[in-house]
Amino acid sequence: MSTTRSLPIEEVLRQVQLPALPQTAIHLLELSRNSDNGPTEYAKPIEADPGLTGQILRFVNSSFFGFRTEVTSVKLAINLVGVRTIKNFALWSAVFSLLPSFKQGVFNIKLLWQDSLRRALFAKALGKRLGADNEEDLFTAALLQDLAIPILVKELAQEYVQYIDLLQTDTMRLSMREHQSHGWTHADAGAFIAKKWKLPESLCRLIENHTAIDERWGQSKTMVGQLTVSLSALLPSSAFDRWHDQGEFLRVFAQQPASRGSLDELFTQVDRDMEQFAPLLKLTTPSRTLASYLVE
Repeated sequence: MSTTRSLPIEEVLRQVQLPALPQTAIHLLELSRNSDNGPTEYAKPIEADPGLTGQILRFVNSSFFGFRTEVTSVKLAINLVGVRTIKNFALWSAVFSLLPSFKQGVFNIKLLWQDSLRRALFAKALGKRLGADNEEDLFTAALLQDLAIPILVKELAQEYVQYIDLLQTDTMRLSMREHQSHGWTHADAGAFIAKKWKLPESLCRLIENHTAIDERWGQSKTMVGQLTVSLSALLPSSAFDRWHDQGEFLRVFAQQPASRGSLDELFTQVDRDMEQFAPLLKLTTPSRTLASYLVE
């Protein structure tokens, strides 16, 4: 397949057999378009899917939430942690199931999901500090920001294996190399896929813009969510020894309100949450903690 700048991402992905979201996830997204729908309405499609029901009950009964008594019904789970949390859990569980584990050259999807989960936990924690009103959506957007990469690695294997290999030593970000070579990035591809799946427009925008960042976004109520997702994209990758974007990350983070707590405290919280959350998605924790990067 040609990969010249003249081939838009829409044309690249139209020739790919994109995976379809499960019907339960689609139903939940449809329910979310009507704010009058509550726990009763959301529980019905979930209870009709035994696999998802089991996943949600394990999720809600995990140490991540720390409820003292066991939650045994989907409706109670939704009442306890909220519609948005359960809907987003079902969504990213569906996406994980659509993209099976594989390795190609230096690319390992297990490490990508590991990084994605850590970025999601960071975006949620920072969003809470900065007063964002949609922490769960920030979690989901950060988790799904790189959802197009596995598809692009399979479809454009020669180019993407080389791009990812270069990330080990090069300072150029993947998005910059993509734009230089093709005129689009994996963020554009991710937004295209998210729109095909009819994900909420707010999530599509967060995914589409995650490779851009401006420290001033932290001062704006409407942009603070994008700041947290974009900052999460600058976190270190489990696949590489060096934190290539550390300078840019620290520069932008330093411009945020100091009263919200130190970066070391934030990283320690994310590391702790990662240990609790990773097993729920059958992931291992990264070989290095985030906090360890601050003592180099």
